[in-house]
Amino acid sequence: MGKRIVWVAGLLLLLGIPGVPQSGMRSVSGVVADQRGNTLPKAVVQIENELNQTIRSYITSADGRYHFSQVSADVDFTLRAHYRIYWSKTKRLSEFNSSVNPEINLEIPIE
Repeated sequence: MGKRIVWVAGLLLLLGIPGVPQSGMRSVSGVVADQRGNTLPKAVVQIENELNQTIRSYITSADGRYHFSQVSADVDFTLRAHYRIYWSKTKRLSEFNSSVNPEINLEIPIE
């Protein structure tokens, strides 16, 4: 009987118990563009951990893309982009968003 309980408990740990949140990491990426849809290379994207207020930055590539890896799936984050003197609106990545690789595009209102 005791061996069976240990075996079942081990199996549940390996498979994960449905309905119990599993901590993990994910990536988030997107494109930074102006109001007309023109991508913005060399824009700065910031992602802020709402739990401990740490901020990471990424400079967009030539096609306006950014990518953050190793983002905790168990914490809410805010993202925003900066280009010259302009800022995008803040967008939120919720811990309840179950996507493994969410795509969050940011728009900068350049006048």
